[in-house]
Amino acid sequence: MMRNGSPILIVEDNETDILCLKEAFEKNDIGKEIITASNGEEALAYLKNDSSTPRLPNLILLDLNMPIMNGFEFLRAIKSDTRLKAIPVVVFTSSTSRADMNETYGNCVAGYIEKPMDTKGYLEVVRVLNQYWSLSYLPTIN
Repeated sequence: MMRNGSPILIVEDNETDILCLKEAFEKNDIGKEIITASNGEEALAYLKNDSSTPRLPNLILLDLNMPIMNGFEFLRAIKSDTRLKAIPVVVFTSSTSRADMNETYGNCVAGYIEKPMDTKGYLEVVRVLNQYWSLSYLPTIN
């Protein structure tokens, strides 16, 4: 997935969803480093801490409904930061609300995907993400 060695950041508070995503990356033979954060505040701390961040991610998979700092707040924070705003963000959520979709696209997300209901769905989502991002050129962030 993607053309460089940068990791993928998954911002998700549900351990089952994280495990399903990691398994889908593995079963699709995508050897990317995966960093996880359980809420937006934790993810933002990772992104802004230069000493512990050797490489910024080249893709963020973001849940919307999380404690402490939700996905909307996280999006506003990174899209207002000149160093972080170019990182592509794909919303990965159970919400099918048009208001949620409109708000996230208003914050320049690269995509909005409803979480699958089963393992097969996770495999397909990750396969398609890999295919798309393998063809796309990404901005130089680091």
